[in-house]
Amino acid sequence: MNTHPLPLRAQAELLDRWLSQRLDTVLPRLMDRAGVDTWIVVAREYNEDPVFRALLPGSWLSARRRTILVFHRSSPGVQCLAVAPYPVGTAPAPAINAPTADCRQPHSAAGRGGPYTSVWDPSEESQWAALHRTVAERDPTRIGVNVSQTFALADGMSATEHRLTLEAMGEFADRVVPAEAVAIGLLETRLTEEIATAHELNALAHQVIAEAFSADVVKPGQATGLDVAWWIQQRFHDLGVPPWFLSTVDIQRCGTQLGDVPDEAVIEPGDLLHCDVGLTSVRLHTDTQQNAYVLRDGESGPPDGLVEALAVGNRMQDLTVAEFDRGGTGNDILLRARAAAAGAGIEADLYSHPVGLHGHAAGPTIGLWDNQVSVHGSGDYPVYDDTIYALELCTYSPVPEWGDQRVRMALEQGIAVTGGKVEYLDRRQTALHLIG
Repeated sequence: MNTHPLPLRAQAELLDRWLSQRLDTVLPRLMDRAGVDTWIVVAREYNEDPVFRALLPGSWLSARRRTILVFHRSSPGVQCLAVAPYPVGTAPAPAINAPTADCRQPHSAAGRGGPYTSVWDPSEESQWAALHRTVAERDPTRIGVNVSQTFALADGMSATEHRLTLEAMGEFADRVVPAEAVAIGLLETRLTEEIATAHELNALAHQVIAEAFSADVVKPGQATGLDVAWWIQQRFHDLGVPPWFLSTVDIQRCGTQLGDVPDEAVIEPGDLLHCDVGLTSVRLHTDTQQNAYVLRDGESGPPDGLVEALAVGNRMQDLTVAEFDRGGTGNDILLRARAAAAGAGIEADLYSHPVGLHGHAAGPTIGLWDNQVSVHGSGDYPVYDDTIYALELCTYSPVPEWGDQRVRMALEQGIAVTGGKVEYLDRRQTALHLIG
């Protein structure tokens, strides 16, 4: 049974627990892997670094003024420090008109708790001077900041913040290096409990798709694909798991070419419907595509050709999952899976991606819809354990009952790579939804 979405307070408590685990168990390993002694994350209100929200307590939704977080690797873990005008704790930040002294005290003094220790007293020094002092006291060899030519999610330091940070570093400026590996690693690594939650959230997405692809919502001769898409959009909002993109429902029809039936068209019996939807909860995202068939009068199931088309899509999923199990980079998986598909006589495109704290999340790109050869940069990034992906692909099959018309079967299913193996989140689609 799904327990999500949780009440908001319970969500904040869950996020706090996850943050503590991430800082205690994941971040030290990532900093060691990247060879970074100190990691500086700077964000200003309304211009947050993409990594920043992953480092905030559950009661915080954004930066306050300029918020600087400093992580220093020291045995046995990581010192988590805040050079910020407000205490970055688990309790709500003080109101703007709160007494100045409240936001100058360390967490222990303010009684607010949280993972970060305040290292700045504004009455004593400027924020940038406090950052310099904090770094100088620890004398790191390599200081990581979030700049990256390859990954947008690791390139969150604005030009102004980068310039000011380098100026503040002074004699330590030549020790500053890109922290791409730390930022991407932190964003992509999922805790065991997060993977369990992702199972529940994917199950909820599948539940909503099943509701949408039913006679209660799809009324042939009346509803359009756009109507169904907006029904899904509203349903997610009503459930408290808002979508992170506009849901879509498209139509394939006997006697038409791919893409010729607009989503504004009225759905008819005999149509093949396809949806693409994604929800958010506790800072996690889902990304799902499934398919449905609208029964004609007298039909009890879809044409055999459409059943086989879905089976071909499932075989392509199997071939791709087998390559995930072998590991390697995104490009390795892309090329091996496509070679396996060609060997099996399957016409397919593969364009899978990480999904987690963002919809199109941190980690390796595994093909693009417009690049089935090799994705420079992000495709060269390896698959690591304890990560989650949207297994996204499509296959093309002739359907005899439609005069051998070429039909596209697009599928997208959440998977987790854990323990060196792939597991489906909730379950994958192996039978078409039937409407009628």
